[in-house]
Amino acid sequence: MCIDYRKLNVVTRKDHFPLPFIDQVLERVSGHPFYCFLDGYSGYFQIEIDVEDQEKTTFTCPFGTYAYRRMPFGLCNAPATFQRCMLSIFSDMVERIMEVFMDDITIYGGTFEECLVNLEAVLKRCIEKDLVLNWEKWWFSNFLRRTSSRDLGCPRP
Repeated sequence: MCIDYRKLNVVTRKDHFPLPFIDQVLERVSGHPFYCFLDGYSGYFQIEIDVEDQEKTTFTCPFGTYAYRRMPFGLCNAPATFQRCMLSIFSDMVERIMEVFMDDITIYGGTFEECLVNLEAVLKRCIEKDLVLNWEKWWFSNFLRRTSSRDLGCPRP
């Protein structure tokens, strides 16, 4: 289902929280030989909408009238809100052991073991904050050859 929130977006006060420049993110991670890549599961839907704002997302369909309790796609401030939440969750880790761009998380380390330690710290934080990950999209890599998380001996396509 796709809801047209253009009228709501016109009257919404815009949140100008900046998304990171991807070239700067790539430059910060490029100096590390080992990486783990994680993906948030249905990222926007993990963000709760304040009760007083839920009515603003109301829509009608053949089965009734509903309002979202979690942030849907199409709201003009959704990307900024999501990025701000992710940076808040990982504020002490970003630019030190990881980078986050929306629901894409890159964890890095100077050795494979260090990358695993960093991965463990990030996963613990995800558990603490109830952040759900998409386990079908995670993988490890190093700078010499890419390795799939499904079969540690096969190059990632």
